[in-house]
Amino acid sequence: MQIVIIGSGNVSYHIAKAFTLKSIPLAQIFGRNERELSKISEELNIPYSTEHLKEADLYIICVSDNSVEEVSKSITKKGCLVAHTSGSLPKEALSGEYRKASFYPLQTFSKSKDLEYEKIPFFVEAENEGDRKILIGLASQISEKVMESSHEKRKYIHLTAVFACNFVNHLFSRAKEISDSQDIPFDYFLPLIDETVQKIYEIEPKQAQTGPAVRNDVRILQLHEQLLKDESLEIYKTMNHSIQEMYEL
Repeated sequence: MQIVIIGSGNVSYHIAKAFTLKSIPLAQIFGRNERELSKISEELNIPYSTEHLKEADLYIICVSDNSVEEVSKSITKKGCLVAHTSGSLPKEALSGEYRKASFYPLQTFSKSKDLEYEKIPFFVEAENEGDRKILIGLASQISEKVMESSHEKRKYIHLTAVFACNFVNHLFSRAKEISDSQDIPFDYFLPLIDETVQKIYEIEPKQAQTGPAVRNDVRILQLHEQLLKDESLEIYKTMNHSIQEMYEL
């Protein structure tokens, strides 16, 4: 099977690397950013192009959600299989006379960070049973966690990921702003962060909750609010309100 990856960002790099490590041949990596494509090509020994999209049996589109539809129009081969890697778009966002699918890896990707690909869940959706088997077969060569998922369910998977990853990371950024403002090394908080994450491998998140909000410690809550301002204060109030509502305090 001839496979082409379209895109030059974090997702395309890691999908290409995962395939390469499992000896799944790639015919080409295609995109607009020649500098990034050449880096990927050199590291993974994959041909690349910014001008001529190679004919293939399967195209995997790894671009931003806003670009998926436009990029998909560049695929002119009728009847081939095309899959995007978006967590929120339906397969119908792809625009062309070909078989449409989604091939969604549930992970946050950075080119500078190595990943254990076998631990990354993949969610697959396709128009027919044959294509579903093709994509599940490919994903299963990479990952130990592969399942079929409709677009409706994938929307909730992506929403859950935003809460569990994007929002949490933003809170880390806000926490670092506070520690930096008082010249407290942020790495002193890393053991606390590690323990918080490790807990949920063994305890339900709701059961693991600690802190002044779940204890309804009004004195501490008011003290903290006096130390904060602007957006961080609003975040603090919103989070504490959510915690207390969950525990009916």
